[in-house]
Amino acid sequence: MQIVASPVYNLCPEKWNSIIPNNHKTFFFKILLILNFFANSTLISAYSFSTSYSMPLLQTLSSGPLKVAVIGSGNWGSVIGKIVASNAKTSYIFDENVRIWVYEELIEGKKLTEIFNQKHENVKYLPGVPLPENLTAHSSLKDTIRDANLLVFVIPHQFLKSTCETIKAFNFNFTNTKAISLVKGLYIDNNNNPKLSSELISEILGLDCSVLSGANVAKDVAKEEFSEATIGFDDKESADVWQQLFDKPYFKITGVPDISGVEVCGALKNVIALAAGFCDGMDMGSNTKAAIIRQGFEELRLFSTLFYNGTLEDTFFDSAGIADTITTCFGGRNLRCAAEFVKSKGTKSWSQIESEFLNGQKLQGTLTCYDLFKIITSKSLEQLFPLFTVTYKIAYEGMSSDELINEFKVKKLRRIKSYDDCTLCVLPAIFKDKKKENGINYPKCNS
Repeated sequence: MQIVASPVYNLCPEKWNSIIPNNHKTFFFKILLILNFFANSTLISAYSFSTSYSMPLLQTLSSGPLKVAVIGSGNWGSVIGKIVASNAKTSYIFDENVRIWVYEELIEGKKLTEIFNQKHENVKYLPGVPLPENLTAHSSLKDTIRDANLLVFVIPHQFLKSTCETIKAFNFNFTNTKAISLVKGLYIDNNNNPKLSSELISEILGLDCSVLSGANVAKDVAKEEFSEATIGFDDKESADVWQQLFDKPYFKITGVPDISGVEVCGALKNVIALAAGFCDGMDMGSNTKAAIIRQGFEELRLFSTLFYNGTLEDTFFDSAGIADTITTCFGGRNLRCAAEFVKSKGTKSWSQIESEFLNGQKLQGTLTCYDLFKIITSKSLEQLFPLFTVTYKIAYEGMSSDELINEFKVKKLRRIKSYDDCTLCVLPAIFKDKKKENGINYPKCNS
């Protein structure tokens, strides 16, 4: 049953925080939960919050606001920390004190965590960007995640497995804990099948794990330039929580029930970016670069559909799909390093280029390209993925970058698709009534 919320219920989170101190949030939230049960209402929906939470989540919230921990503090991790801490401070749903795990380094003889907490700035990985005072840096992973209800993973994918195994050794009770992965990379299981970051987190820690990915160049999001991101989820209620945590007017969050699709897009777009960077290194024009990107995205879509059931077409047109591929192929680190790789004509290794260009950040595209090629060759699928194959050979086997173009610049005519080869666009259910109301009709296609 729906009831009309009173003016008190319609207070936005910012107004609630102006009248409810953080140390009183637990008490007031318990009162709201009790009212919700007695009224059988959609009280919480006044805050765009789902009403169909499972009892464990309700029990967790009744003990107080959800505690958030960010695992990783590179440039993207620091930006996410900024967003999360800003939202937590203006919401009674989340504890306003957000912890972020920082790998300890010495900057001019001083610990990075100390500088972070004193200056409220990550001077190494996100210099010049003020961070919220309620975002505190910790060098101890154990202290960072202790008692956390929401774990946000934002670390290079090559460190994810060891980090999860370290967390597992803490023997924390994760009964009421959820995770989200912002990690972009690919792994290989014992059968040479792809394994995703969310799968790794779920298997090692036993956590429900959603994913977030999108067209997000860290420095631009840090400057609060408008951008979007996509949450991939299995559990709608979890998606509602994560949307509340990440959404800002300048960082809009959508969601699709397609974890694997979102993750595959986030991982393989970095391989496409290597190919695009090779184009830049050869001073190719925009037509050539666009053709290479299109080919790469087609292979990305095929890979996702081939290896994962239930991949949604919507995912490829959301921020995690084509938008992320575009921005990565025109402004990401993989693009810049790949261009330098070609220009150096083999005189610089990938590790040298990474050290020279990335200020301690890690290159993801090369590692993903290596694992991707192993998966493709183990299944004898090279002919289905010509761009991914030639990109690997240029990156690792000394093949000339000219072969990137020669692979597709051939005399043989390309196959023309039949109607049955194509994917029919389907109007989403939400728009079908609108079409009927407006009397919109179109002729049937000839098959």
